[in-house]
Amino acid sequence: MTDSFLWAEKYRPKTFEEFVGQTHILDGVRQLVEQGNLPHVMFAGPAGVGKSTLAIVVARTLFGDRWRQNVLELNASDERGIDVVRTKVKNFARTKAFEVPFKIIFLDECDALTRDAQQALRRTMENFSNSCRFVLSCNFPSKIIDPIQSRCVNYRFKSLTKEDIFALVDRIAKGEGLKLDADAKESLFACCEGDCRRVVNLLQAASTSGKTIDKDKVESLAGLATPQELPEMLSLALKGDLLTARKHLIGMLGAGLSGQDLIKLIQKGVWELDIDDKQKLQLVDRCGECEFRLVEGSDSVIQLEALLAQFGLLRA
Repeated sequence: MTDSFLWAEKYRPKTFEEFVGQTHILDGVRQLVEQGNLPHVMFAGPAGVGKSTLAIVVARTLFGDRWRQNVLELNASDERGIDVVRTKVKNFARTKAFEVPFKIIFLDECDALTRDAQQALRRTMENFSNSCRFVLSCNFPSKIIDPIQSRCVNYRFKSLTKEDIFALVDRIAKGEGLKLDADAKESLFACCEGDCRRVVNLLQAASTSGKTIDKDKVESLAGLATPQELPEMLSLALKGDLLTARKHLIGMLGAGLSGQDLIKLIQKGVWELDIDDKQKLQLVDRCGECEFRLVEGSDSVIQLEALLAQFGLLRA
């Protein structure tokens, strides 16, 4: 491996033994692979928790060095229409597998498929089950039609635990000669929220300025507000000092923090405020309303200033 490789690919597990976390899923999938009789499966869960990686591990274990010739990998968010199912998927599925019992079609982000495409996929799964197995990956299984879900063994992936993330960080640090203290690891876990892909990318970005990685470097790259700024801003807003609170807000936005990232930090900060539970519930509700407006395209500064005003009105 050369240093020009993305670490997310360099440290992507290639075997079941290298896989981090998801032990409740790993044992069951490993047994299916060892029996050589893999059914259609669906991996569902948040981004960066190992769904695509496990699909490739399954293919590597079943087919060895010939796994690429026996696997069709498609990202349904790019190719989501019915024509993809009718052409690429069906053409691959109808050809006979050589030297292996069946081939694998891996559809990543299949919750992006249109309903017409999903209906066509359902028929394809029925008609070519003798020669082909489907491995589906999605973030939101509720967007997959019931007939497809009923044809698959469903596995629900969880966000990685702190122990899993720390094990991954230690492995990369050893391989790349990095030095991290406990606070840096805690910051990495806080930034990634169980997303191992984000952890690896943050580590690689932090390593470009030196082999020693501390908490400040991680938080700077992740775009996190410093712990001192956020509580002070919320405290000032609660006291009705909106002008000073606004200066903190503009400063954090000017430092590169996006409106949606900041609203998540504010929502977490609400639970640490010295106010009663009913007031916390009201503010969390306001945070949700503000976040929805930001997603819909509203101006970040106006919406966040309006949210700070709600903090001040709470004590008025």
